[in-house]
Amino acid sequence: MATVSPPWAYTLHLPHDPHAPGIARATLRTVLDAHGLSSLTPTAELLASELLTNAHLHTAGPYALRLRAMEPGRVRVAVWDTDPSVPPGFAGAGAAVPPGDAEGGRGLPLVRAFADAVGAFVLREPGASKGGKLLWAECR
Repeated sequence: MATVSPPWAYTLHLPHDPHAPGIARATLRTVLDAHGLSSLTPTAELLASELLTNAHLHTAGPYALRLRAMEPGRVRVAVWDTDPSVPPGFAGAGAAVPPGDAEGGRGLPLVRAFADAVGAFVLREPGASKGGKLLWAECR
């Protein structure tokens, strides 16, 4: 008799602390390994790292990492933060790649290049959530 794994999702709430992205990446590795998805770890970790770093650098509040099984062999990596502004070019047309001597600005273009799908949700339900946004990227 074949068994089907139930869908799963994990959320790790993080304080605005410079150690938080590293703790989140370690958690991601553990979760993917536990679900037999270790082959996704390099790509999922890159996606998470860029999204988490963006949340840490561009917001002042807490943020969260959410991992969710989408279908067999596919995972969604999402990061929620308190700022409702979606970065230009994230979910729509490609963001401009910065000049070669720029010190930043490559994270979201990397996410778009390595993800199979990306998207964003602006969370504005009064009283139902803390607001902000959720940026997500999927890989298989």
